Amino acid sequence: MVFELVSDYSPAGDQPDAIHQLVMGLNAHKRHQVLLGVTGSGKTFTIANVIQQVQRPALVIAHNKTLAAQLCSEFRTYFPNNQVEYFVSYYDYYQPEAYIPSRDIYIEKEAEVNEEIERLRHSATRSLLMSKDVIVVASVSCIYGLGTPQDYMQGVLMLKQGETLSRRTLLQKLERVRYERNDIELKRGRYRVRGDTVDIFPSWDDLLIRIVFFGDEIEQICEVEPVSGHIVSEKREIDIYPATHYVVQDHLERACKDIEQELMVRLKILKKEGKIVEAQRLETRTHYDLEMMREMGYCKGIENYSRHLSKRIEGSPPGVLLDFFSNDFITIIDESHVTVPQIRGMYEGDKSRKSALVAHGFRLPSTLDNRPLTFLEFEDHVQDCIYVSATPGQYELGHTQIMGGNSPDIIEQIIRPTGLIDPQVKIRPSEGQIDDLLTEIHHHIGLGNRILITALTKQLSEDVSEFLQEKGIKVRYLHSDIVALDRLDILRELREGVFDVLVGVNLLREGLDLPEVSL
Repeated sequence: MVFELVSDYSPAGDQPDAIHQLVMGLNAHKRHQVLLGVTGSGKTFTIANVIQQVQRPALVIAHNKTLAAQLCSEFRTYFPNNQVEYFVSYYDYYQPEAYIPSRDIYIEKEAEVNEEIERLRHSATRSLLMSKDVIVVASVSCIYGLGTPQDYMQGVLMLKQGETLSRRTLLQKLERVRYERNDIELKRGRYRVRGDTVDIFPSWDDLLIRIVFFGDEIEQICEVEPVSGHIVSEKREIDIYPATHYVVQDHLERACKDIEQELMVRLKILKKEGKIVEAQRLETRTHYDLEMMREMGYCKGIENYSRHLSKRIEGSPPGVLLDFFSNDFITIIDESHVTVPQIRGMYEGDKSRKSALVAHGFRLPSTLDNRPLTFLEFEDHVQDCIYVSATPGQYELGHTQIMGGNSPDIIEQIIRPTGLIDPQVKIRPSEGQIDDLLTEIHHHIGLGNRILITALTKQLSEDVSEFLQEKGIKVRYLHSDIVALDRLDILRELREGVFDVLVGVNLLREGLDLPEVSL
């Protein structure tokens, strides 16, 4: 399959020259190129043309979920016949495990997983392993530990119609790759059994997979609509991908022995330092986790033992999304002046939090290897990279010179295809600002346009939204507490005119393409 760009428009303005230079650079395997494009110059369309011309899988990294969702939507419009995937953190709410020594406060991990985003993550890794015509739009969660593609592929169950396989054997295999049996409520990552029929709700799809047995033979494989029960299609063969990216294979017992060995060494160190309470705490928790892993195949916080489970060397980088790509992929870092510092800062923040847990006996030292990539490791994973920004940062512009002594190529895209000029910026006094704002809102609504309002805090954005609503204005607010997939719906409704004013915090700062907004 090849990348096929579908658009009613052709490159215009500075776009043709930018596309040509970027393609030439990628073909010459230049590791660093900068697309310096003003707001509204069609940088995404330029990148889409570049991908279409070089015919290489692409990773697009954005600095927040909202921008990633919009970019994913745009690329799906440009490439309707190819795989465009969305990969961001699947937590709607996340409170990481932490310990604050100065106040002797332990904070247990709390998380609320968004099942739809988890499905999209599985869809992304599955697409990368199945085909080459894949674009993944991701947040910086792409540098966090995910498990290795080797373990993930070893967990794939390949089923064929007419194959001799007992129902019991299939159920055992499903349990090994973390599918749970539930004959009452069927959700993703679960299966149910009714007589000679096994229904599996896969981790990556919205349709059930139904396996019908005749004795010890697979008689029928079909995809089923989960609510109506209608058969959508029949299959001669199908691959069942694991229910989780952390797939524990036959080396579980070996991993448990390695964990026990590390525990013994760590307990000696803690006792020698006189940390008796910490030693007791660590021993109790680790033995409980080991017992759960041996009985159930997993435990809460199993990712903290990922180094042992994946047989990695101490200090080695974890398996991440980038490992699922083939060697010839290209990387596009959108709004690079924000995204690059974000990637750079992830490792140190994670290390600081986990070091406190290790020092006070809440976790083994190997938990430090369940981490995001360091920036140097990220650079090693990425080969040919394009930084996209209207205001490139110091890293992009002053990157270490490469073998030929040349600095990164900077391709400018200044002329907008639409011919629009820069917006007019007005600075007004804060006195009477709300009355002034109301006047402007009514004026722009009268012209059929939309309005964005940026506030300093989430609470203020809600207060301003409530105030405007009381004045009869159709308004919504948008900030990080809004579920990731709902944010895209809010932006779409703004463009469609369902409401006229959107109040936000830094999510509205940059990178969003909203032509209907005039103020």
